[in-house]
Amino acid sequence: MPLKRLKTLFRSMEEKTETYRRMYDAPIVIQPPTEEDPYGDNDTAFYRDNVAFVIESPPKNAQDRPIVLIRIPADNIDPRLGAEIGGTADEEGPDALAEHLCDAAADFCLRAFAGQIDTLNEALYNRSRPDRENGKYYLFHPGGEILRRNTAFFAVCPQRDYDYLTGIMVQLWDPQEHPCPPKLCLCFRLEVQLPFHKLKKAMTMMTSDLPDAVDEFIVSLDRQALRETLIMAEKQFRMRQALCSSQWCAFVANGSILPRAKDGVNPLDGAVPFRSTPEDEIELCGVRGMGIPRGVTVITGGGYSGKSTLLDAVAAGIYDHRAGDGREYVLTDETAVSIAAEDGRAVSRLNIGPFLKSLPGGHSPADFTTAHASGSTSQASGIMEAVSAGSRLLLIDEDRSATNFMIRDSKMKALIKKEPITPFTDRVRELAERGVSTILVIGGSGEYLGPADRVYLMDEYRISDATARAKEIWRSSGGECETPPLCDWEVRRTLTAERFSSYPENGSTERLEANDMGFLLIGSEQIDLRGIFSLMTDTQRNAAAFILRTVMVSHRPGPLDFAAELEAVLDRIRQEGLHTVYTPFFTTMRLPMELPRKIDLEAVVFRMRRVKWTQTE
Repeated sequence: MPLKRLKTLFRSMEEKTETYRRMYDAPIVIQPPTEEDPYGDNDTAFYRDNVAFVIESPPKNAQDRPIVLIRIPADNIDPRLGAEIGGTADEEGPDALAEHLCDAAADFCLRAFAGQIDTLNEALYNRSRPDRENGKYYLFHPGGEILRRNTAFFAVCPQRDYDYLTGIMVQLWDPQEHPCPPKLCLCFRLEVQLPFHKLKKAMTMMTSDLPDAVDEFIVSLDRQALRETLIMAEKQFRMRQALCSSQWCAFVANGSILPRAKDGVNPLDGAVPFRSTPEDEIELCGVRGMGIPRGVTVITGGGYSGKSTLLDAVAAGIYDHRAGDGREYVLTDETAVSIAAEDGRAVSRLNIGPFLKSLPGGHSPADFTTAHASGSTSQASGIMEAVSAGSRLLLIDEDRSATNFMIRDSKMKALIKKEPITPFTDRVRELAERGVSTILVIGGSGEYLGPADRVYLMDEYRISDATARAKEIWRSSGGECETPPLCDWEVRRTLTAERFSSYPENGSTERLEANDMGFLLIGSEQIDLRGIFSLMTDTQRNAAAFILRTVMVSHRPGPLDFAAELEAVLDRIRQEGLHTVYTPFFTTMRLPMELPRKIDLEAVVFRMRRVKWTQTE
């Protein structure tokens, strides 16, 4: 059955309309009249059979680009799907495994539906005309990661409870004879660019082409591949649980393809499959591979040996990956943080005493503030912030590090008597004893061979255990591990509500923008996110902007408990979906969002320049 009510609304519009107001108002006349709405109502949900097409308002400067939420009952896809991904639910919502399976199933379906949308766009494409004249469907195309999104998800949604009569008139069903309880639905959210001054073509795109693509998606979906995806997703979930309570901080499955193709997303053709060292090969939930133990791990090797490729794969292992990515079973402690020097970043009232003995002018390193940190102080700040936020694993590549922070050999120690910086070599073991592991890629210095628990050698993308040989070289060269006095690792600072706002100073309109250069503009802040490597996509940065803005506008007068208020917003997202933080008010912000980690959202706030922190006892 075509979307007749939506067709009626299109036919009532003027030919050269640009606002499509009646489509967004979506009037409906209910028969028989209800006491609450005797003359009618508004309903932006239009149905083809039991599939709903909900028209959502776009930004005010893009009224010819409606947002469409498609709700497909899970039973339409597979009658067993609801039971397979529903899990157990209580008053607080679905359990963690159910959420995980929903994310994996939605990711699989999004990739399949993207093919249908690409086919529609190929038919619309005309290189001599822009999208605004041709029309186009904008559906988010994901990378290799499986993340929670506002463009593809499962949710319990209301169902159609009426029969269509004519025009905009419908007849309600008797709830006793025809109950319509909410159902679990697969939801897609996309934007549709309607062609300029071509009302008939716009109507065809919305009421015929798009619903036909949904029908074709349902018919052609590979159910067996979906089931295999769910099996893999459950295995990934169980493996992460096992890893969390084990002696290993990361796991790399045998056969994994770690190098990436030129697009940075797909596996490199002809790459050498990963194979564990015999000494560290383990089995995790039936999958064999290398377990990287907790503690201090050094990965070394010559140029182009694959050592940074391995570290990059471990860094990406905080997220699950799709089948065919090559890193499906590369799993890393979910609190892992990549640390690098960030020259010029701001730091406010942070304790970097473990790495700095003194500051010029008699200032205390336990209360360090600067608007332009050096390479060493920025890297020290990154470590202190990560540890204070709960990270259990630090990932460091010497190519992105400050040399004077990472090492100082015996000759330089003999030459420079008054050095305020305590190098990371002298603190890495202390961190390990506090439960914070470190994986380092080191190719130019042997200073970390002493404190390392494991040393791995990469050669043409093949890994071997070189720990015994490294220790022998360390001892024969007279190497010694300095053990400075134990230090205070506590970060005692609190974010205040002052200047923590999405409104510019002395401004009356909120400001929010996430640009392509890796900067987030919010209120009077311009935040450089390029040093937060786990914010891998523009869509994650987009979500970070909306989430922090939600924390800002929902804060009530009084003291700010940022951690608690951020957790409240994340709980709301878990219950109601990621789109709950979206608003079309910000015309430059894009629709697609992917959920970042809490630890990364905190890292964004740590990089704000204008907010105020206070020291606590």
